[in-house]
Amino acid sequence: MAAGGGAAAPEAVVLLDGGAQAYPRMLEAIARARRSIRLQVYGFAATGVGARFVEAICAAARRGVAVRVLLDGWGSARGGREVAATLRAAGCEARIYHRLLAALLGRFGRNHRKLLLVDEEVAFLGGINIGDENLTEGARQGWADLAVEIRGPQCRRLGQLLRQEPPGAIASALRLWLCGPGGGWRLRRRYLHAFAGARVRIQVAHGYFLPDAGVVRALTAAVRRGVAVTLLLAGQSDVPFARAATRSLHRKLLAAGLRIHEWQGSVLHAKVATIDGRSLLVGSFNLDPFSLANMETLVEVDDGQVVAQAEAWIQEHCTRSREMTALEAGSWLRRWLLDPAGRLLARLAGLGRRMMASRGRRRAPVRES
Repeated sequence: MAAGGGAAAPEAVVLLDGGAQAYPRMLEAIARARRSIRLQVYGFAATGVGARFVEAICAAARRGVAVRVLLDGWGSARGGREVAATLRAAGCEARIYHRLLAALLGRFGRNHRKLLLVDEEVAFLGGINIGDENLTEGARQGWADLAVEIRGPQCRRLGQLLRQEPPGAIASALRLWLCGPGGGWRLRRRYLHAFAGARVRIQVAHGYFLPDAGVVRALTAAVRRGVAVTLLLAGQSDVPFARAATRSLHRKLLAAGLRIHEWQGSVLHAKVATIDGRSLLVGSFNLDPFSLANMETLVEVDDGQVVAQAEAWIQEHCTRSREMTALEAGSWLRRWLLDPAGRLLARLAGLGRRMMASRGRRRAPVRES
């Protein structure tokens, strides 16, 4: 799935900080669309900024652009049906992936991608859903998240991956990875490969950080060989149990020499990591059990300027965060009440991971539902 080989068209990558930077550029790309729009997104609100996207996509369809939209039944539970119905009425192909009932039938994988591809000339990938939570309003700060805008030959290649066509080989500073339900272990392997190659520093900013033992071993092994490892984690979350489960790992990670910062300014929703100032991993893929079962995206960027911007973003958020200490992580309340509860949640998530991984390996990965 990774890129290689020779290309002719110029390539450009822009790092986008939250909805404030991403949404205007996404809406402009939709307004300029001439041939095709492909949108796959977990959360799509029917109101606010979501209504602006619906209006722009419908206008594109009415002028003859071929539009295909895939929403998630869980992530877009509140407004997904309304959004899909409006898009269909305008001539779009709009589907909802795995409605809520699917979980009761044992179908756990979600469409967790955040992917917009326009005319196979410009693409947006990252962790940003379509909703007002990603915008700052008054004293309320938007969710902390990142995405990348890509132009050049990788966009055509992304279209080939979505159509399940054999992608051509191109020279690129990017590597694009898509996984279907149950295929997230492939993306996890990209993180392990990146961590194993680190020599100076690893910076990780993940809002839902519940790594398995293999990922923890990769990070602690990096520290033992002299790599400075910094984690930016969620001080507040839209999924309460996730923070409790993550905090149960703090003592072990701190004892191994990792530094941990908790972002309190808003919900941390990013899924990014930087390696040695030379490589960036960004996408929809979380270092948690659930992303192993989902349809996900991951982009690896080797553009030094973009990587430096991502490092600066992580460092700036760390500076404004609360650094966890071994004393706090070892307090009586944490050791005897909060951590056991968190470990129980982590074990339940780990059991779910094994079930989902087993289901995923019994079925062929798909690039698009």
